[in-house]
Amino acid sequence: MIKKAVLPVAGLGTRFLPASKATPKEMLPIIDKPLVQYAVEEAINAGINEIIFITSPEKNSIKKHFNKNEEIESKLIKSGKKDMVKKLNPEIFSDITFYYINQEMQNGLGDAVLHAESIIKNEDFAVLLPDDLFFSKRSCLSQLIDIYDNKKSSVIAVNKIDKENIHKYGVIKPGNISDKFINIQDIVEKPSFEDAPSDIAVCGRYVLTSSIFNHLKCTDFDKNGEIQLTDAIRSLIKEEEVLACLYEGEKFDCGSKEGFVHATIALALRDESISEDIKKIIKEII
Repeated sequence: MIKKAVLPVAGLGTRFLPASKATPKEMLPIIDKPLVQYAVEEAINAGINEIIFITSPEKNSIKKHFNKNEEIESKLIKSGKKDMVKKLNPEIFSDITFYYINQEMQNGLGDAVLHAESIIKNEDFAVLLPDDLFFSKRSCLSQLIDIYDNKKSSVIAVNKIDKENIHKYGVIKPGNISDKFINIQDIVEKPSFEDAPSDIAVCGRYVLTSSIFNHLKCTDFDKNGEIQLTDAIRSLIKEEEVLACLYEGEKFDCGSKEGFVHATIALALRDESISEDIKKIIKEII
């Protein structure tokens, strides 16, 4: 069973400067909830009970957010706002163990995942990139875990990407394709459209076997001085079966300004308490 999840949150968030200068981009809100909380809730609802944040020393607000705040809770209760306590200190966090590991140098996603080895040890685990926000009846991570439970292999979430954006992602070379998963023959980090082995790109959710750590340790730095998780997975494919799951549902790339605004508008239109007002505002702007 998958019980541990790694959330890399050490990035500088340069695309969101100056907003991310003092506030981590993962803490920027989509309506009334920080982006990182959506990923944490997805993990918990999929059966995860240990969350490992790979963070940086200046991102104290993430730890503060997931710690229980009894002082504000007390004030809310005294002021007759008990209904707000569940938002402040969600019950689903009460039995979760949170770890915080500093990645002193931002040396890539692969390096971030490798930092979690001391806690993961020999267990298979999940990786969630909070920048990618998913919505579906059955969560993206749950879809991966369903396949993992059956195959006991690493599983990566993927979706189809248009040629103009394929260079932004890791792209797989698909082998056999079944109703539920794809056998990955190869995977390439950020290829040009001309060199891409397919139009099927990696999303920000993974279930990985613990043997990935051995491959991460042997992965060379790329031209940007980073250790890429994609390169370690490419090495892993030579020894183990690695599968891809074509994710069913919506995905918002909140690491970009366009995706962040898109997600905010989409969720606002689904919030019954404000949706009608938001529709009016959109009509006025148009």
